[in-house]
Amino acid sequence: MTIYPVSALRAVALCTQNLHTANSNQSIPTPDLLYQVIDQIGCVQIDTLHMVRRSHYLVPWSRLGTYNPELFDDLIFGPGRRLFEGWEHAATIIPLAEYRFQMPRQRNMREHPDNGYNRWLNEIVQKDSVPQVLERIRREGALKVSNFESDQHEGGTWWNWRPAKVALEFLYSFGELMIANRAKFQRVYDLTERVLPKWVDLNEPSIAERDRFWVERGVKALGVCTGRQAGDYTWMKVTHSKPHVESLISEGFLIPISGKLSNGKTGELLIHRDNLPMLQQAADGALKVERTTFLSPFDNIFWAARRDEMLWGFHKALEAYLPAPKRVYGYFCLPILHKDRLVGRFDPKLERKTGTLTLRALYLEPGIKPTEEIVTAVAAAMHDFMTFHDARDLVIERSEPAVFGKKLLKAI
Repeated sequence: MTIYPVSALRAVALCTQNLHTANSNQSIPTPDLLYQVIDQIGCVQIDTLHMVRRSHYLVPWSRLGTYNPELFDDLIFGPGRRLFEGWEHAATIIPLAEYRFQMPRQRNMREHPDNGYNRWLNEIVQKDSVPQVLERIRREGALKVSNFESDQHEGGTWWNWRPAKVALEFLYSFGELMIANRAKFQRVYDLTERVLPKWVDLNEPSIAERDRFWVERGVKALGVCTGRQAGDYTWMKVTHSKPHVESLISEGFLIPISGKLSNGKTGELLIHRDNLPMLQQAADGALKVERTTFLSPFDNIFWAARRDEMLWGFHKALEAYLPAPKRVYGYFCLPILHKDRLVGRFDPKLERKTGTLTLRALYLEPGIKPTEEIVTAVAAAMHDFMTFHDARDLVIERSEPAVFGKKLLKAI
């Protein structure tokens, strides 16, 4: 039985995420290219943190380099939209071609509201808000929460959301409303019938059909993963994903393989049959991974639990939600990818008024030396990162080792 080297596993995992192309070979990002990237990786997580650009803008940058974020917004909210905001791995941006896989969840929310919504709906004042909010949007068009001026609510309930906010989220969750736009990151809601293009397939799948699709698509996007990780791309519980994994294996869509992991041990993994030729190319040394880039901590490459440790011997740490004294690396650290290795990380903060990008901490992983090759490649990526953020100056407050920061500043 073939045991694939960890280098081949990494190459496939990076290629299926479009993280392998040499920086010098990247094409000028167009709307079509942006869409192709999102379609290939399945969806992009939305997050509120913005020490630099928000995560859903960083994910395409990691793969394509500097692009115009307005092109991405237009794909989501423009008249020719091909993407939409939905729920998959978390709150995510998803191709509209996959809208129908949202429909089972929407139906379940309509027919079986969770306990929180039930409590809210059982209050007479709140219950009236749902039809009132829907009618106002139907009459006036797309609206934000701030367009509803009533502040009457009981403190401590629903995170102090106003009744209109809960009504909007309720209507959005079961498909009556969609996110038509964002205004300073505030959601703008409108009727689904006015937002959803006519070409979108509305044939609702069963829950089993949806879950099978998500498992297969997740494994294909991950490149290689364990059976337990197969549902992680959509945060599916193992009890739900396992039957689909077994079925897809028995039907030949998912192929069990063995591979050497970062700790030297042999692991049993899965790969989609469409990616087998890529794995063989990687094992033969014919598949080159040449990109140097920085990754959001919410990047899709990290969605399979503990796979960063399994393939790279690297622990991605998001410490934004920890008290400052408990942080090891920093508030919002971006891992540094150099070819097929995760070689370091840095904690950035963009001063938008002054155009200064500050690295509050910069690290190389244990055993990684600040060689000329690494410094040159990271400097080129950092220059493009600064361009993407309209930053003119770079400040490094702390570097481990110190020489890495010095060499990086000199190279830039």
